[in-house]
Amino acid sequence: MKITETDRTRHRRLREQGSLDRDDLHAVLAAGFVCHLGVVVDGCPMVVPTVYGLSPDRETVYFHGSVASRSLAEAPEATVCLTVTHVDGLVLARSVFEHGVNYRCAMIYGVPRLVTDPGEKLAGLRRLTEHVTPGQWDYARRPSRKELAATALLALSTREASVKIRTGPPEDGDGPDAALGLWAGVRPLRTVWDALEPDPLLPPGIDAPPHLR
Repeated sequence: MKITETDRTRHRRLREQGSLDRDDLHAVLAAGFVCHLGVVVDGCPMVVPTVYGLSPDRETVYFHGSVASRSLAEAPEATVCLTVTHVDGLVLARSVFEHGVNYRCAMIYGVPRLVTDPGEKLAGLRRLTEHVTPGQWDYARRPSRKELAATALLALSTREASVKIRTGPPEDGDGPDAALGLWAGVRPLRTVWDALEPDPLLPPGIDAPPHLR
């Protein structure tokens, strides 16, 4: 399925890196769990990092958003921009001008909806928790009514989105700078989980659950 372009999402620069494939959008969102949310609060722009999760049909992003919910209360029809970016490597060329970054990025525009229905709120928080750490929702204590009431959860449609992806080596290998005799290539960047660090107050005999190992 293709992404429908809008004036906000049309690729005007480096169009070859743009994608209209919704599978690419879903892949970028599935690969991360931290997004940056651009909102306007009290007339000033703010970019706030927060965690997110996807609905089962991947058509909705759920995210924490106390700042966004405040913005929503002040301007109910205000558009936000939710961005997820992954850095995959540094592109080191023969000239500084040709240096770049291999990356995957998705930007989603829309008017968020404050989730107030208790059932949807609980389901949305489950999607968020399972997106961040699969298996944790069924392991840890579920939110109480008081905790649910104190939690702001917002929903944003993924309908209006822009995706850009850059891969591969530098682009000056067949240009005049190739004669300089300089090394060029990619310095890959990979993110991995390190060893678990138990809570210092954890009593002896409580091992990490299988889904964390």
